[in-house]
Amino acid sequence: MANGSPPPALHELLAGCLRNQRRSQELLYQQFYGYAMGVCLRYTSTREEALEVLNDGFLKVFTRLQQYDQAQPFKGWLRRILINTALDHYRHEVRHYHHDDAAKAEQVATDQADAYSQLAYEELIGLVQELSPAYRLVFNMYVIDGYSHEEISARLGISAGTSKSNLARARECLRSMLQKKSQSVNGDKYARVPR
Repeated sequence: MANGSPPPALHELLAGCLRNQRRSQELLYQQFYGYAMGVCLRYTSTREEALEVLNDGFLKVFTRLQQYDQAQPFKGWLRRILINTALDHYRHEVRHYHHDDAAKAEQVATDQADAYSQLAYEELIGLVQELSPAYRLVFNMYVIDGYSHEEISARLGISAGTSKSNLARARECLRSMLQKKSQSVNGDKYARVPR
């Protein structure tokens, strides 16, 4: 690529990865890094945690690539692996640290004032990252990735009712954070965030 030649086509990269060619793996990682990091950031609370999930996810991609059906879009398959890896990471964290999600959910956004009157995408993702892990997972799975409450229930080992409750609480927490952010930016004590 340094000589100005175009990057290899996806099917060439995948074929190289199947042959365990390090350069093909590197190029595939680089090509999908931005997309993959975006998915991982939605499911984690810090960039470092997202990078850990991303790297674990790519390791799974490289070790399970023979299972990929090339008739299907690669991005969709990659996304599914990343989401499952993030869910595994969450389960591991809960099992080892036993966080009190309810207490963490009551924490509100920081008081950092922002000069912008509108939230950028990165800021919104930042607010989602401040949600408790249980709320963040359900919010992302339902709102962003289109899972049903029944699918979320099966994946996370919770009831569909708990999934619905966590989604409602996540939305309420985000609404509260947005309202506080609006107040800090605009100085308006009675700023309203639309439902």
